[in-house]
Amino acid sequence: MKVTVVGAGVVGTMHAWQAVERGHEVVHIEREAEARGASLRNFGQIWVSGRAGGEELDTALRARELWEEMGGRVPGLGFRANGSLTPVRGDLELAVAEAAVAREDSAARGYKLLTPVEARDLNPALRGDFTAALHCERDAAVEPRTAQLALREELSTSPNYTFLPGREVREVTGAGTVRDDHGEVHRADAVVLCTGAWLGGLVRELAGPDLPVRRVRLQMMQTDPLGEPLTTSVADADSFRYYPAYASPALDALAAGQPQTPTAHEHRMQLLMVQRADGGLTIGDTHEYEHPFAFDTLEDPYDHLTEVVEALLGRPLPKIRRRWAGVYAQCTDTTRVVHRQPVADGVWLVTGPGGRGMTCSPAIAETTANELDW
Repeated sequence: MKVTVVGAGVVGTMHAWQAVERGHEVVHIEREAEARGASLRNFGQIWVSGRAGGEELDTALRARELWEEMGGRVPGLGFRANGSLTPVRGDLELAVAEAAVAREDSAARGYKLLTPVEARDLNPALRGDFTAALHCERDAAVEPRTAQLALREELSTSPNYTFLPGREVREVTGAGTVRDDHGEVHRADAVVLCTGAWLGGLVRELAGPDLPVRRVRLQMMQTDPLGEPLTTSVADADSFRYYPAYASPALDALAAGQPQTPTAHEHRMQLLMVQRADGGLTIGDTHEYEHPFAFDTLEDPYDHLTEVVEALLGRPLPKIRRRWAGVYAQCTDTTRVVHRQPVADGVWLVTGPGGRGMTCSPAIAETTANELDW
């Protein structure tokens, strides 16, 4: 079978990986020299902890298995089973963590409620004051800026894989056939469009104006090396408000009794933090849904994140090395893991995983391959 994959972000690269693994011939087309979108501008978290029970959790757990398998084959992914800690303060935040541990699927996530001493034994960098910490053992991390490059380097060892950068697919000219902006026609048994937040142009022509996917903008930053290990990923209790796994009467009580700070509320913020391979910290993030998005970044969210992180670490942050904004595609029905749609004969669109993209992409691609009987 011949497969054309359009888009070299993490979702597209995972589809190419699945096709090559199954013995198919793959042409992989990317409009940039390298992918530059949300697949690089994220935490690199394999984030099981906050996923909704059912399909979303099952997808994340399967994806985590696949990430670990690939990490064993491709060291450049930087896969590490580091888990996560969410420190909580006060009775209201503690009650949400306790409700999470009481979930029926708690064991599958590896949830455990730790005392401050137990949490610091696991992650000594957390020197700030907190009441307890929710541990999720199944969380993991990879290096987002290099993961796609490492996977593609491994793919390139196969004679069945061809990567064509700097080409934009402009037209579907027949069943399983597309034309790029170099005028080259690519014929295949299946075409998978993994175009991320690029929802205009050909995608709009094929899927129509009512595609149930929206774009979301975020702000993040990265520091110089911390100078010590941050042995787990770290979240704050505002993440309880964002992730569906924490929905409970206890969360309702937290929302009513302990509102977010004005900055966190205005920018729909949570803290997530991961240490990179060079020792720096990736820290975020905000969520913006209303178009048109700003072209610049705002300092108040960064100030808020710095304050939260320094309170947890009990020390000043290293110098901020870089700041950035990113845009990802999210299903408007946020209970859906991804939007997968046939848009022409032999052509499928796969988009909209939202903040689950890095976590779930291996399992999303595996499901596509199974459904299309690759």
